[in-house]
Amino acid sequence: MLFSVCLWFGCSKEQKEHHLNPDVLGQVTLQMTDVMVHDVTNPPLSARFFSYACLAGYEVVAQNDTAFKSMHGVLNDFPVIAKPAVESYSYQLAAVMAILETAKKMQPSGALLQKYQDRLLDSCRTLGWDEEILAGSKAYGLEVSKQILKYAKADKYNLISNFPRYEPRKTPGTWYPTPPGYFPPVEPYFTTVRPFTLDSAAQFMPPPPVAFSEDKNSAFFKLMKQNYDDKKEQEHRVTAAFWDCNPFALENKGHLLVGMKKISPGAHWMGITDIACRQAKTGFGKTMLINTAVAIGLMDSFMTCWDEKFRSNRIRPETAIRKYIDPTWTPFLQTPPFPEYLSGHSVISTCSAVILTHYFGKDFAYTDSVEERFNLKARKFPSFMAAALESGMSRFYGGIHFMDAITNGQKQGEQVGDWVVRVLASQSK
Repeated sequence: MLFSVCLWFGCSKEQKEHHLNPDVLGQVTLQMTDVMVHDVTNPPLSARFFSYACLAGYEVVAQNDTAFKSMHGVLNDFPVIAKPAVESYSYQLAAVMAILETAKKMQPSGALLQKYQDRLLDSCRTLGWDEEILAGSKAYGLEVSKQILKYAKADKYNLISNFPRYEPRKTPGTWYPTPPGYFPPVEPYFTTVRPFTLDSAAQFMPPPPVAFSEDKNSAFFKLMKQNYDDKKEQEHRVTAAFWDCNPFALENKGHLLVGMKKISPGAHWMGITDIACRQAKTGFGKTMLINTAVAIGLMDSFMTCWDEKFRSNRIRPETAIRKYIDPTWTPFLQTPPFPEYLSGHSVISTCSAVILTHYFGKDFAYTDSVEERFNLKARKFPSFMAAALESGMSRFYGGIHFMDAITNGQKQGEQVGDWVVRVLASQSK
């Protein structure tokens, strides 16, 4: 029993060093993901939760490992994080405590993380860790978390509720809620939040989408025909399902529509980050840095994507094809509730792939098993960029994006990823 607990939580038997297995960081983000699924957390907001929680853990590492530097002076408005006056602690356990304390406060059902936190501390206690070390680590993490939460509160996300309810424009070619849920648009004011590395959400503005037209000879009609004529081959269906990651997907059960409880795109890439770190056997500090870099990239890439989504406000294939080609047509995947251009998957997947390629190399082959617990078979990829390309194409296969939203989304994601890598380049020796 003790052996299985050690494998799960990664506690070391070396009392003097008080090391944690770096794999515990992936377990923590997995626990956060489960709470997000429980809460049906939308994709941009999920990225916000991951980023601040990871920043809390990273700053603890930076205060105690000279190989890593604080984010002060690197991220927008990031403050000097005061080092807690705690004498007896494990900085690695304190980092995990900081992540959990931050997530507990930020996520609506964050209290669900308490059981995991208690089990982690109990596993270390069973292995002989001193109570003084455990208490000091928890106190240290809590103090850093409070400072990160203050920084998070200043990003203005809490002011979004003051904006007027977003109303669809109801003009030809613009987005309108789609079946089966007809949900209002997700986070239409997300670009009012402070980014981490960008000067603004519009820093990497893409070219405008192909102009809407009802003319059957127009470029837009050709885009519609691409989606309409797609044969939905079996392998394309498998690909689309693997990358669906739609927290808002509904299942029709008689007279009821029931939420299917899926992870967000960002959570999928945090899972890939965990797989890569485990496979490469990165140390605790580097694993913390890589998770933080990917989470920051997710936040900033969602911001650039959402900036364009609510600027162009383009109609979804489902709405357009039903109105102008075939009223009976349905996409393979359910259409998520926000405008079409750009493809969010294309942007955030490419951004994440660029960041992970920076740390692991362009030919890092791996098996993506993130979705196995949702009954989807693992898929092998020769590189992160190959996975990002497939993720983008999955949106075409699923019938929920036009091709220009995918290709231009990939270009924007690459720009944001390169920018994040450049900004964070000096964070480790």
